[in-house]
Amino acid sequence: MAALTEERLTPQRDADRFEFPVAAATKIFRGALVCINASSLATKGAVATTLKCVGIAEETADNSAGAASAITVKVKRGCFPFANSTSTDLIALKDVGSDCYIVDDQTVALTNGGSTRSVAGKIRDVTADGVWVEI
Repeated sequence: MAALTEERLTPQRDADRFEFPVAAATKIFRGALVCINASSLATKGAVATTLKCVGIAEETADNSAGAASAITVKVKRGCFPFANSTSTDLIALKDVGSDCYIVDDQTVALTNGGSTRSVAGKIRDVTADGVWVEI
């Protein structure tokens, strides 16, 4: 498409809620990290290098017996608490502002696990509730 040569009325929408088609044989629980995979389908957070974290599931999306894109999942962006990893991957308050990485659909870690994990989001706080991650 060419550059504008006249005014354009550009639509706008809020950037905190989206809906994505779900991968085949996938169940995403409410509150889980939701990612887009290399096939452009929603899946739950897991150890993989090709996932793009897009938020949390607002409701459970059960496509366990379905084909790819048979259902959609409602996703919300924001800042949410997740379980902290352990040992050398434990996230501390000193790590606020850094990226954190997906371990599973509810756990984040400080490192990319030797280049095996995708980014979950930015660490915003660490409390008794968990690691607060902005997605």
